[in-house]
Amino acid sequence: MRFGPSCCADGLVRDIPADGDVPGTRGLSFVRRNRILCVSCVGKSGTLSALNENVRKNGEKQDSDGNSGGGDARRLSSKVKISGRLVGADARQVYIEQLSAGGKAPLIDSVSLDDAGNYRFELKNVPSTPSLYTISYNGESVPVLIEGGDRLTINSAGSFARNYTVEGNEESSLLREFNLAYVEGAEKLNDIAAAYARNGQSEEELKRLAKAYSDEYLRIKRAQLAFIVEHKASIAAVYALSQRLPGDRYLFNGQGDAVYYRTVADALEERYPQSPYLASLHAEISRLDALQNLSATVSEAGFPDLEIADMYGKKVRLSSLEGNVVLIDFWSPSLGNSNALNADLKQLYEKYHDSGFEVYQVAVETSKPMWINTVQEQSLPWISVCDLRGEASPALTIYNVRKLPANYLIDRKGDIVAKDLYGTSLEQQLEKLL
Repeated sequence: MRFGPSCCADGLVRDIPADGDVPGTRGLSFVRRNRILCVSCVGKSGTLSALNENVRKNGEKQDSDGNSGGGDARRLSSKVKISGRLVGADARQVYIEQLSAGGKAPLIDSVSLDDAGNYRFELKNVPSTPSLYTISYNGESVPVLIEGGDRLTINSAGSFARNYTVEGNEESSLLREFNLAYVEGAEKLNDIAAAYARNGQSEEELKRLAKAYSDEYLRIKRAQLAFIVEHKASIAAVYALSQRLPGDRYLFNGQGDAVYYRTVADALEERYPQSPYLASLHAEISRLDALQNLSATVSEAGFPDLEIADMYGKKVRLSSLEGNVVLIDFWSPSLGNSNALNADLKQLYEKYHDSGFEVYQVAVETSKPMWINTVQEQSLPWISVCDLRGEASPALTIYNVRKLPANYLIDRKGDIVAKDLYGTSLEQQLEKLL
């Protein structure tokens, strides 16, 4: 479940053609080169998405004027007007896209600012159930929640993503509250990661930065969780659940996070039973539940396969090492003992590698720079992989890893024969198996 505006694969936000396809990639919310990038950058040209169409077919019968018959005319109207004033930048185009439950972001419309910075969108056939959209200007995008009949005013001066205001819709106001805090936190994480990646840092400084990164990450997750629980019946909570941080890391992607998806899904079913986002929520709940069931099957005989990307982006299967004696090693680059443990393991690897000893080392980390720098600084010679999900990594759940470091030793037959072996104990087992 991914929502976000469009950006290009190289990390630079580009102008979106009004009549063509939008260049896209699977992106994330973070800041690079002092510009806000998207959460999930995809985009296709076209009219209103199938999401809108499905909702409209399920409950709205339009009269010739585009209004539903009876009741509150504003609430039942299928027309939406969005206007405002944007100043402080040279860009002249404003874009609006819709985010479907599957992550697609069709470009709906674009308009030009007048000389004073004013703009105006008029949308038709908008369903009465709130849907997620993004407004993009000057390479920055902000999320809004729109339902038929809305009259929204969105203004900004200077940075669009940091300084925008929205009036006319309670759901969009909630989303703004979340988004501004989220952007600020993502910027802090990027700053810390950039400082960590600089050369010449002392070991003490690197430890300090690693702790600062971890502390900020946990602060963001706690704040995000508080927002989700407080506004569980809002589509804004769905958006918050889907957001990622630097390093392509979902905040709520672990086995224990299914409860949050279930809480939001139950609340939305009561408030917005026709919401197309319910299907995405239930799919994520099913995935997390299945992950929990899989973790319960892990035993000391046979091993669950893993396929995780290395530092070059190439996915490496654990099963590709079958026939060797393999150590699956879970570690954290930010832990103080990682250097010493890796140094000991390197000695054993050099001694037994030619005899068929392999190491499949899984880094538990959310920052790619931290992970890669540590691997390079320690000159780790074995297979090093990381999914950048930190403690929410499915690999930890599958192998029932409760603390770090942790490891499992697999013999040539593919059986897990021991776990949590280090130093002399590991060497003794290798002597028996090789």
